[in-house]
Amino acid sequence: MTALVQAHALSRLLDEHVAWRMLRADMAPVIVAILSDHLGGEERRIESEDLYERIDADLDELRAHGFDLPGTAKAYCAQWRASGYLVRRPAETSRGETFELSPAALTATRFLAQLAQPRQSATESRLTSIAAQLHRLAVDSDPDARTRIARLEEQRAQIDAEIEAINRGEAPPLDQERAVERVRDVLAMAEDIPSDFARVRAEFEGLNRDLRARVLESDAAQRAVLDDIFRGVNMIDESDAGRSFSGFAGLVLDPERGEEFEEDIRRVLERDFTNALSAAERRFLRRLLRTLKERSGEIHDVITTFARGLRRYVQSQEYERDRVLRRELRGALATGHAASGRIKPYKPTRVGLSLSAVPMHSAGSLRLHDPAAYDAPEEVVTHEAAAVSIEGLRALARETEIDFDELTGNINAALQDVDEISIAEVLERFPATQGVASVVGLLALGAAQGVASASEHVEWVGSDAVARAAWIPSYRFTGRVL
Repeated sequence: MTALVQAHALSRLLDEHVAWRMLRADMAPVIVAILSDHLGGEERRIESEDLYERIDADLDELRAHGFDLPGTAKAYCAQWRASGYLVRRPAETSRGETFELSPAALTATRFLAQLAQPRQSATESRLTSIAAQLHRLAVDSDPDARTRIARLEEQRAQIDAEIEAINRGEAPPLDQERAVERVRDVLAMAEDIPSDFARVRAEFEGLNRDLRARVLESDAAQRAVLDDIFRGVNMIDESDAGRSFSGFAGLVLDPERGEEFEEDIRRVLERDFTNALSAAERRFLRRLLRTLKERSGEIHDVITTFARGLRRYVQSQEYERDRVLRRELRGALATGHAASGRIKPYKPTRVGLSLSAVPMHSAGSLRLHDPAAYDAPEEVVTHEAAAVSIEGLRALARETEIDFDELTGNINAALQDVDEISIAEVLERFPATQGVASVVGLLALGAAQGVASASEHVEWVGSDAVARAAWIPSYRFTGRVL
């Protein structure tokens, strides 16, 4: 590739690739910091309202430190979604929506994380892994069976020699420095998995759109897609991306391999060298298999949903309606293009179009009119106002409110004979005229003006003339209550 061709290709990539556009944004540091903090860790998908609340708190803190951020979290999220940094999907467990990072945004945040904390790539463990993979590839791809057998026998001899060295005590375990190096290489490779899963999901979504477009564009002479779908062939699962993911998911979800994987992780975390790892690295390693299973399950659900939707779209004949609509739109565009040379776009057409007088709103906001809701179920009776006595008003007040004046007078009267008194002792001298309301009132006065002590047993007679008792927090009154 010449410099000119490469320059044109990179210029096009500069304009089209979302990751590069995200890194060139004016607010790139703020965008990456906020999105990677909330969506780049263990929590990869958050409901929209929850994300708005978190980002608003971040914006307030950033503004306090001099950042010019005039917008709201909702406005910024809409802008970032339109730019391709965020992906909005319907929530699975509620009626709302969720946000997650797009594959391009994951690539950009991963790149900046590597710039901030570069990791050494030319390590012994990584070079050993590369050499082992190349050796395995050379052995497995050799068409000569004798050569493959000879190399496998060499490996067996090396394994036997290593076993003998261990038995003689001449092969000590891996030292701590190299062990930490290897586990961090494993973590570095595992950290790319979320980006890979997001890329796979985006690939399946593009494949689903492509298949639907092929269904609409196929005619009587090109019915391969329709015929396969009607025969029940899962076009998404049979694609290259589907077959690759099925192989990966088979390894992750295999019970035997999963148990072995978990056991290896547990044994590694028990080693002393893992103390050199950070808490986040140990947590990531401990949750690695569960994360792989969860992400694999999500992708499998996506494949299943797309496949069922595509089959339903074809079998229900919905594509026929879309074909008619597509044909009519294309015909109208072709007619308009042909007429554009003779008629200006702003020329009056003198064509009347009757529009609906009903304002268009969401169907969920409509309510059916129920005439019975406005009918009085019974005849309205008019009552004449009558005079009320002061005794009646006092009785009504005692039924709805606690008489604190009476309780305060009872406590102060009891304190004239003793230095201190409890709630139970007050009730012994002055019965609860309002039932449990008197007990509650004494507790409120005790909490505000008394001295707390151990619990005590109280008794009273309710307004229904039934004796009752309870254990309550004890308060002692030691002075005049106001």
